[in-house]
Amino acid sequence: MIFRNRPLVRLGAAALLASGAFTIFGAPAHAAGTETDLSLDVVGTKVADGAAGKLAYAKVTNKGENTPSELALKIDVSKVDFDQFAVFPDADCDVDNDTKPTVFTCHATSEGLPGPGETTDLPLLVLKAEQKLEQAVTIPLTVTLISKDDTTADNNTKTVNVDFSKESGPDLAVLADDVKNAVTVKNGKIQLAGDLHAGDTAQLIYTVWNQGDVTTAGFKVSVKLPTGVTFTETEDECEYAADKASLVCTYPNLPFIPLTQEPKNEDETPGGAFFHLLSVSKDVKAGALTGGTVEVTPLLPAPGLKAQSTEIKNAPDNMTPVEAPDVDGSDNTDGYAVVVAAKGGTGGGGGGSDEGGLPVTGAKAGLIGGVGVAVLAAGGAMFLVARRRRVVLVTPGDEKPTA
Repeated sequence: MIFRNRPLVRLGAAALLASGAFTIFGAPAHAAGTETDLSLDVVGTKVADGAAGKLAYAKVTNKGENTPSELALKIDVSKVDFDQFAVFPDADCDVDNDTKPTVFTCHATSEGLPGPGETTDLPLLVLKAEQKLEQAVTIPLTVTLISKDDTTADNNTKTVNVDFSKESGPDLAVLADDVKNAVTVKNGKIQLAGDLHAGDTAQLIYTVWNQGDVTTAGFKVSVKLPTGVTFTETEDECEYAADKASLVCTYPNLPFIPLTQEPKNEDETPGGAFFHLLSVSKDVKAGALTGGTVEVTPLLPAPGLKAQSTEIKNAPDNMTPVEAPDVDGSDNTDGYAVVVAAKGGTGGGGGGSDEGGLPVTGAKAGLIGGVGVAVLAAGGAMFLVARRRRVVLVTPGDEKPTA
């Protein structure tokens, strides 16, 4: 792919959560018992004025009762001027023309096929050759879902505008993992314990990062749990509903620098991964518990204080950062499912290895990782940069770099 004046764009580690789900493979034949309702959405296509680019997402959610045997996404980029801009999937996809692409076709791996209630995310790199534009530019983008197993055609195509705007500000994005494993806490570490069953403890993990052009002072997060699930423990920064099925946490001194901004030191980060421990009711039925959401809102310092890339210190006790308008609100909310397995599976809250466990340090704050990913606009190199004294949640050692 030819893209003049390719900028080095710093993108969030959340790309790794999805980039392995789509690759090239021979489309399988339709199998009986795989019919289901797949729906498509595209979010995160508005770029702040001072940002060199960002990650958008094509999201496929399974609203039916079966797992499809095949899934592909076709991304129509025929309106993109690749001399000035670039929009392409961060995955191993077919392309009709390497020099001036018009259509990318991405096939899901078997691991990327969403089960009932689950969502598969395909990251899309959205870039511009010039850091600042003289005027806003809007480019139409069409994504189409293709699967022989899909039973409903009216939610399979999404046309959105890729908006290279003249607006400045924070631009938070969030990705929440579907919850599919039981966990235990052993020797101060959270460990996987097989499939999630009724009565087990689980872990909701979500990643938040700033794709705008202004550093935040912190952020506020609202989490809603599916029916049949409650929060296991309380955290000082959070307010809980009486039934412990929803919360609002405020982190006023957790700044995230813009993703495309070069960090000045190893403590600066564009985002981090967070978790909450959950309790699944003993009387829920096996299947996908849907309706869970995570929503984030950026916070900026109170009037009179400047936004900083380090923690705001010596602030008065009565100073509370104010909620800030988000440049692109379409990627501020993400849904997830809690997938409960039938009894007799491999889970059940026992066992687990000490290897790969996540320390429960900072559990009250919920922060378990602050990470960044550097991606060349051509899509060649990807690596993690971990914040000092933080636990890296996602490690790309076994990941194949994607373009």
